[in-house]
Amino acid sequence: MSFTALVVRKNGDNLSEKIEVLPDDNLPQGDVTVAVEYSTVNYKDGLCLAGMAGLVRNYPHVPGIDLAGRVVASDDPRYSPGDAVVLTGWRVGELHWGGYATRARVRGDWLVPLPAGLSPRQAMAIGTAGLTAMLAIMALEHQGLDRDGGPVLVTGASGGVGSVAVAILANLGHEVAALTGRPDNADYLRRLGASRIVDRADLAEANPRPLEGETWGGCVDTVGGTVLVRALAQMKYGASVAAVGLAGGADLHTTVMPFILRDVNLLGIDSVMQPYARRADAWQRLGRDLPMDLLDDTITEITLAEVPATCRAILQGQVKGRTVVALPRD
Repeated sequence: MSFTALVVRKNGDNLSEKIEVLPDDNLPQGDVTVAVEYSTVNYKDGLCLAGMAGLVRNYPHVPGIDLAGRVVASDDPRYSPGDAVVLTGWRVGELHWGGYATRARVRGDWLVPLPAGLSPRQAMAIGTAGLTAMLAIMALEHQGLDRDGGPVLVTGASGGVGSVAVAILANLGHEVAALTGRPDNADYLRRLGASRIVDRADLAEANPRPLEGETWGGCVDTVGGTVLVRALAQMKYGASVAAVGLAGGADLHTTVMPFILRDVNLLGIDSVMQPYARRADAWQRLGRDLPMDLLDDTITEITLAEVPATCRAILQGQVKGRTVVALPRD
């Protein structure tokens, strides 16, 4: 048997990508084979396709850090042919061939059963971005996030993580302030549930004061850098920031003042190596707490051939909402 894949090959320092038909023998080792129905495009997919950040080490390579579909063969007793499954993380699409293919062979430990009520297409509209947003919100809740505690700031709100975080938080009854550098997305963010739009420029410049006015009852930060520094300085007493990204920079030039004078918590969120139980809980919460009608409005569907151009666009900050990749049927 054979499968269709977007294959990245390296010749010297040059990378090239091409849709190829490969025999199943080329699939990597694993105990579950999945017929992939949908994948998605994340910022990390853009990095992998461009050969950036050292994420991909061996070529030829099939990128795609997310996938959803149905099991076609399994040596893992937890999964049987026909089971609907979703996979995010575990460095699939980086160190292991990923979802930009009609078939994937993976370890059963990396899979999660698709929650009832979610289709593979919807699961990929959620993807790593949505899972990360849910994990961030769960961490904030664990630290006492309260609907009466003040507005919750979501930075980078137009992106994948941010847009899902806005929709979930608003659905849970929180007042949501959406920070974006793209004012033309204001109506889109309000449709997701944001009650306030914050211009990224308001937090983009460094402020010499270690503490500012107490404004936010919580924060999901996808930006990092100066925006995160400013958010920390503006948190209410006892509030928390869940840090999930570094689109604005990895450096954090701040002081301990927010932590020791206002009891602020900085929570690091990783979605790649999350243990199965927490990952499964997060997917169940997504099926319950994310308004799927709103999510459907954020989806752009593309073909496998359109992935390279979309990956380039996402690295340039030109992708809004969620992009799903419909895989061809073998």
